[in-house]
Amino acid sequence: MALDPPKAAPIARKASFAFYGRVSTEDNQDPESSRGWQMTRASALIEPSGGEITHEFFDIGESRSLPWQRRDQARLLLAELRNPLRGFNAVVIGEPHRAFYGNQFGLTMPVFSHFGVQLWVPELGGAVDPDNEAHELVMSVYGGMSKGERNRIRVRVRTAMAAQTELEGRFLGGRPPYGYDLIDLGPHPNPSKAAKGQQLRGLVRNPATSAVVERIFALYLAEYGIHAIAEMLNADGVPCPSAADPARNPHRSGLAWAKSAVRVILTNPRYTGFQVWNKQRSDDILLDVDDVALGNTSIVRWNPKEKWVMSKTPSHEGLVSLDTFEGVQDLMQVHSRTGTPHQRPHPTRHSYVFPSCVICSLCDRRMQGHYAHGVKYYRCRYAKQYAKINKVDHPGNVYIREDTLVEPIDTWLASAFSPTNINNTINAMAESQPEEVTGPEPEPIRQALRDCDAKLDRYRAALEAGADPVVVTDWITEVQAERAMHQRLLAEVPQTPRRLTHEEISQIVNALGDIAAVLRRAHPDDKAEVYQQLNLRLNYDPETTTVRADVNLGADRRQVVGVRGGT
Repeated sequence: MALDPPKAAPIARKASFAFYGRVSTEDNQDPESSRGWQMTRASALIEPSGGEITHEFFDIGESRSLPWQRRDQARLLLAELRNPLRGFNAVVIGEPHRAFYGNQFGLTMPVFSHFGVQLWVPELGGAVDPDNEAHELVMSVYGGMSKGERNRIRVRVRTAMAAQTELEGRFLGGRPPYGYDLIDLGPHPNPSKAAKGQQLRGLVRNPATSAVVERIFALYLAEYGIHAIAEMLNADGVPCPSAADPARNPHRSGLAWAKSAVRVILTNPRYTGFQVWNKQRSDDILLDVDDVALGNTSIVRWNPKEKWVMSKTPSHEGLVSLDTFEGVQDLMQVHSRTGTPHQRPHPTRHSYVFPSCVICSLCDRRMQGHYAHGVKYYRCRYAKQYAKINKVDHPGNVYIREDTLVEPIDTWLASAFSPTNINNTINAMAESQPEEVTGPEPEPIRQALRDCDAKLDRYRAALEAGADPVVVTDWITEVQAERAMHQRLLAEVPQTPRRLTHEEISQIVNALGDIAAVLRRAHPDDKAEVYQQLNLRLNYDPETTTVRADVNLGADRRQVVGVRGGT
């Protein structure tokens, strides 16, 4: 749309213009050809008026959604407007829908007017008159068109990428997963890209790293936790992903395996041989909510699994089977839902008698095993900045030797099972059991749930056989409501185990024999298991060098044990 130029002071012969243009990767155009086209339009506009372009500002790779203050060349142009010796007295735009996005014209034009610099646009046939409502309307329309064009480009690109993933299983770029290498599969199917020599790329198994991926999945299914797997790989000297391929991971340190690296591998479905896309998305959010003119910034967020796009057929060689991958995902969901990690202990170089039993009284955290100079310790490390923030008076390190705890604790616990104290101990154990809670029997509720599942299966089969969808849907809704009610009843069933009788506890204790002798002969690992089963808690106070021992044998049954020469 061309409008008559405003009544402004005429431009002198050989007037100097600054040219501004922009092209980005989202436009899917060659930067040089786009620059030439925009320069040609700008020159055709100003040459009849005797103007010439003396300065050029052209942004390449900058998104149109960025405001002018955040584009490299546009920011330089705005800075030049403040310079009285800038060397030009007007600015010509190559294409307004590439220069302005949304309301950017309304935020930028006042700056040109303030410094007395005209803005020329080919679509207006000359300079923009800031006081002309028609000019402002037209420029606002081009800003809206620019925003709409960007949205359409994004929709087209995402639709094409989803189709290429699902139907062709095409690799769409990015870093290949650990365990794979990228190879050329032949000319690119897009003729224009093939003419430029671009190749279609795909994934192929890496002989060295693919074996590590298979090992990680096997270890997790064998009840090793993520942390234990990372430690085993580090102990065996297996290079982590960033160390195996530093060129592909320049942003990583490459020092050792981390838990996050193991978790990413275990949750990546591409190891099954299927191509997956849209696991993440890019969202535009305001850079500063108090200054909307600064525009948006993009952040990457994870999409829910139902939004992932997976190829219908395998696109490359899988490192694990679908059953193995689904089994790992089920295990991870169980552990994340219940908060219980794998129970299989991972091997350690040193065995401790009281693992997870020693508590630091200053911060109420579990003290960790520490081996130094042939002596076993329990250590609590507390960073100074954390202590300051939490207002805790805590040294950087708190230590206690294990050998100062073993004999007093063994002697004290064995005394509880001596012939003179055995009856009191058994009575305390019997009294410490939780009270039994009566409630509905779980088995009838479970049978009702099974009946509901059978009904749902029959109703779905009837729906597939051609039954009335409206009637069957009502049946399914009714049964689902009934099933939800039974699930709530089952969740309310008390989980308290049955209380053992005095005679049953006596039989268990007598079967152990001489407790003191058993503790003296026991291996540290076996002794540690006994103490953990007894819920032993050793609360260490470094100020008084005392340990308060608690094994929950009865109410208020605690003993203060002196260590390190304490009282």
